Parts: sequence; structure tokens; C-alpha cells
Amino acid sequence: MRPGGIGSRLRVPLLAAVTLAAATITLSSPPATDTAVVADTSVVPEVDEPPPAPAPLRTAIKQRVPVRVARPAGVVAKPGDLVALRQLVVAAGADDIGLATWRAVLDGIGTPYDVLLAAEEQLTPERLVGPDGVGRYNGILLTDGALLRDDGSGTYASAFDPPEWEVLRAYERGYGIRQVTLNAHPGTSPEDHCLRDGSEGDVGVEPVGLTLPPAGAEVFDYLRPEAVVPLTSAHLYRAAPAPGCSADPVLVAPGGVVGVVSRSPDGRERMALTFSTGPDATPTPLLGYGLVRWATRGVLLGEHRHWFTVDVDDWFNATTRRRPDGGTELFRLDGRDAVAVRDQQRALRARHPVAAGFTLTLPYNGSRFRPEVPATCAGSGTPDTLSSCSKSLVDEFRWVNHTATHPQMNDTPYDVSRDEIVRNLDIAARGGLPVPSEVLKTPEYSGLGVHNPDPRSTSPPTDFGLAGSNKAMLDAAHDLGVRYVQGNMSFAGHRPACANCGVRHPLRPEVMVVPDWPTSIAFEATDPAEQVALYNAQYGRGGHRPDHGDHDLSYRQVVDSEADVALWHLVSGSVYAHTLHQGNLREYEPGRSLAFDWADAAVAAYAALYRVPLKSPDRRSLAEYVEDRTAHFAELAAHRDAVWDRATGTVTYTADGDRALFLTGIDTRPATDADRSAPDEAEVYGSDVVSRLGLKRGETVTVMASPRP
Repeated sequence: MRPGGIGSRLRVPLLAAVTLAAATITLSSPPATDTAVVADTSVVPEVDEPPPAPAPLRTAIKQRVPVRVARPAGVVAKPGDLVALRQLVVAAGADDIGLATWRAVLDGIGTPYDVLLAAEEQLTPERLVGPDGVGRYNGILLTDGALLRDDGSGTYASAFDPPEWEVLRAYERGYGIRQVTLNAHPGTSPEDHCLRDGSEGDVGVEPVGLTLPPAGAEVFDYLRPEAVVPLTSAHLYRAAPAPGCSADPVLVAPGGVVGVVSRSPDGRERMALTFSTGPDATPTPLLGYGLVRWATRGVLLGEHRHWFTVDVDDWFNATTRRRPDGGTELFRLDGRDAVAVRDQQRALRARHPVAAGFTLTLPYNGSRFRPEVPATCAGSGTPDTLSSCSKSLVDEFRWVNHTATHPQMNDTPYDVSRDEIVRNLDIAARGGLPVPSEVLKTPEYSGLGVHNPDPRSTSPPTDFGLAGSNKAMLDAAHDLGVRYVQGNMSFAGHRPACANCGVRHPLRPEVMVVPDWPTSIAFEATDPAEQVALYNAQYGRGGHRPDHGDHDLSYRQVVDSEADVALWHLVSGSVYAHTLHQGNLREYEPGRSLAFDWADAAVAAYAALYRVPLKSPDRRSLAEYVEDRTAHFAELAAHRDAVWDRATGTVTYTADGDRALFLTGIDTRPATDADRSAPDEAEVYGSDVVSRLGLKRGETVTVMASPRP
């Protein structure tokens, strides 16, 4: 079974939004590599010359750029005007679950932060303000309303003493800093958030639905106003607003208020949630970005957007189809299926406007493509309807080099590796397929350090790490202009150290590994009966790793389970593509395929929650974004601060290296022709403006902040 088929998916707690149900998933071992994809040995003309120039790609034209300005002269900052774009997370101790929650949110955004463990470190004014008078933080994030800590005798007390609480409040007052608190207890100590005792209790697996009153719909404006946030496995206080207190509910549950924005008598602005939430809990990705954005007034380093891209591997090739009785046969799509794929893609876009840009990517094996055939989907007068119809529908999809004949590339020599890559590009060019020469997806991720030492074995492959990759293949790819190879999140060596980042290949640092998300839509399945049989053999009653207890799942349950896995990736902001296979696109009944049953379920659940669109970039743009995110995190590692001067409204940053840096909440303008080759770019996404600055080492950049209310 191929990597990315059944048994090789990364499982984390996820959201089932429409039914308000949550599930838990675990990381399973990668499956054995399958050999059921037909490696074509037919003769294709040898190509000795360099690959042809790729056809023009349908990449997005730069629409906006950030506004760089000169540093204002003659304006003297007053005490409290200068603050760094950095957050401070205050936790009682290292084992505080709220600390893991804030880390997950902040790491996902890619914004810098420090952690103060209140039980171990004394809070002093110097911890909050630098010697130059610059406030070190533009947001205070508490893990618990009282920072309670067990003193060892079973008695809980605040890890801050009263003077420390006053130091924190004095900083918030003096620098106009907002505070967000998780797990706040209604009452007046140590802080009055205008909430009074209602009822409290544990929430189990049966979810409590949290909804957005008007103030909450403004704070979390990327969510639909009618969205319901399911809370499970938490302790929840249902509170009542204190009469005469300056507060607005932002989250409510049946029976009380569970989130509030308030202003203290001394003018400080606070937000408090009255429940605990862990890093893998459903509310964390749904609410986390909104909490940080509110705390920072929307001016922050980093960004948060939502993405959905899908690869369907092995286009033009034939793969094994496994029937429920165990019988097998080869299956290959034809022209009628290709038309059905186009129609299903258009229908998904029409049903769900948030996915209006959704476009499949087709990693193709060109040895079975007939580039000389006419471009038509008429189905007659052509020796290969899939080739003809693919040429006719070329602009409906995106195309990625998956090698000419789909060989295992774990030990292919340089010449063979080069030939597979360059022949596939040549075949595409002759057939009019626009293919980015910078991107390569090797068959079954082969050649990238994951394989079975015995090629005849059906046991799961061994992950030897990227250092165990095929150096000859990488050299050939590099020499042909490949900058990005696709990896698999099932394998530890392919998983980046930061969110939406890539991995520089240790044997060829010029090449970056950009991982995909595998799915458990089986590569051998072409209809519901086949998918159910294969899925339950792995996860059901008789499976080797039963995830669903002692029972099998129906097709609808299988689709919903797999859609929930994808939905978690969507709501958490993961950019990585999901991988399916050509047989999954067979039109098993009019207007239906396994691939689009799954994709539609995932998008429908997202659309029930979110107003902001799902981005669906082409493969080169996706890889370039991943490269920029990797550079962004490298820049953050230098621990340099961007400083917001609220007297002049500017943000200033001095670059550590030649890198990219993402910012949210700065002024932008429409791009001109002169901006097309500039390193900066920007995008309006929902009510956010996300900018990417192209930096030069030692350069000082000044931009205008555009804070939110």
C-alpha cells in the first residue's frame, strides 16, 4: 500500500462542526509501499537536450504591496508610545495546559512571543519595559485568570503575589496593552471581568455549543455570525454579567456568558474566556487567531489564512482496483471521467463560494499521454480519450511532474533519474500541459529516505530520514532546475519544525521538501463499496489498528471521518496539499466520485463555520509561500523586534538576513507595473491585510500601522 493510502495519516483531535461532535486521531505507522501503480516500460523518445521552457503558469498577479515610508523626523515619542510586536504568555507553570494552547496558536500564526512562568520567575517592571523605554510586549496572554498553582498541600493559590499583579496592570495602563485570559473564574479576584457566578461543571464528549453575540461576531469576524463552536472535554463556568459593569459578551453558551470584553475602572481593556481549552481542542483554532488579533489590535508579525489544495496522483497512468471480494484489475480513467471531474469541480465551487478558487492539481505520468492526439472530449476519432480530453480541459486543472513512467526512485542512478524528470516535461510541453519545472513529486515519495530495504517485502517502509535519500536523484533534479520536492507528513523526516514551513534537504540544501497531507481514501478504491472494504480492513472491526472500537463504518461514516481530518487542517491554517489518486476520481454514478464526496464534505463543514475563503494556490505559488514561511521563522529566530511607534503610527524593523517577513495590519496600496518585480506583496484576506516584506540583511524598513478598533 502506498504512502498516503490507508494507514498513513496524521491524526489529531479535530472538529466535526455541523454535528458538534469531536473525535481523536493518532499518528499511525506508514504503510508498506505498494507496487500496484504500473511503471510504464514503453518506449518514449530519448531527450538529450535540456528541458523545454515551461508553459506560462496561471499564477496570481500581484495585486497589492505594503507601503514603505521614511522614518518620521521631529516627532518625540512619549512614555508608553513605543511597543514591540511581541506577545507575553504568562503561565502558572510549565505544565499549564493553557501554555500549550497559546503556543499552538502563536506558532501557527508565526508571531514572536516570550513565556513567563509565574511560579518560577518574579515579575518586575524591567521584565516588561526595556532600558530604552520600549515596551517589550503589545499583548498579554494569560493561561488562567488567577494563575492558580497547587502549593503541594492541595491548596491552590495564585502564582503572582499582589505586587506582581500590580506590576502587570501598571504596564498595561502605561502602554495601553490589552490582556486576554483563558479559564477565568467569575468574580472579583484577582481581576473583576464583570462576571458573576452562574453555574459550573465539566463538559464531556457531548459538546456544548458556543455562539457569537454581536460583540463576538465583530471580534471573530472571520467566522459566520451563526457559527457554533463545539466545546468538549473542558471545565466550563456559565456566568452572569455584573450589573452596571462595562462589559460586552463575546461568547455565550446555553445558560450563561462564557466570554466577555470589559474595561477596568482604570481604563485597561481585557477579554476573558470562562473555560479551559487545550492545543488540540476545537475552540483553539476557531478562536485563537481572533483572540491574538484583538490583543494586538490587529498589528502583528505573522499571518493566518486558510487553504485547501488537493493532488490527484498518477494522471494518465493505470493503477490497481481492488474489489470488495479481494479481486483486482487495472483501472485507468477515460475521457468521460475527465469531463465528470471538471463538472464536479465546478459544482463544488458553485455550492460553496468560499471555495470558488478550488482547483485540482494533477501529478501526471506522461509515458501514457498521447501528446499528438486532438484536443477534444467528443470521445470519438481519437486513440486515447483521456489524452484528448485532458488536452481539451488543460486549463481546468494544474499539472505537476510525477516522472514519465512512475519508477521507484530509491536507487535510480543519475541518468535514469534525469531521464524520468526531463522526459515528463518534454511530453507535457509537446501536449500543451503547463508544468512548473521547479516542482517534482516522485512516485510514492520514493528517493526521499523512506523505503523498505527489501523491495519485495510488503511490510511498512522504514524511515531512514532525509539523509537516507537517493543523492543521485536529487542531483539530477537540482541540475534540471527543481527547487521543491513533495514529501509526506506521515514521515518524521519530512515534517518541518515550524507551521507551514518546508525542510531544506540535507543532501541538497538548494532543494526544499514541501510535505503533503496523506488521506485514507484508498488508492485502490474507485467506488464506495471498495473504499468501505479497504477502510474497515484497516480501521474497522477486523482491522490491524481499529480507530472506531469494535465496529465497521458505513460509507457515509468513512467520508465524514476523513473529511473531519481534512477539516482540522483547514481550520488550523495548514497550507499543505492533500493527496488522492486517479482511481478515486472514477465517476461511480452520475456526478459522484470518492474524491469529490470527500472534498465536498470537508468544504461544506468549513463553509458552515467560516466567512473567509479557502485559498487554492498553484503548486509553485504554494511552494514559494512555504519557502517564505521558512524564511520568516528563521528571521524570528534572530529575536529582533519590530517596534510600533504609536505617536507616528509607524512600525520599524531592522533585518537580520536576506529573508521574508510576514506582517498583518499595515498599510498597503494597489500594485503598479513597477511593483511586479519588487520583493514585497500584500493581500486583503477577509478584514485582514497580510503583507510579505522582502528583506535585505541590515536593512531598516518602516511601514505604517493600520490598527483595528
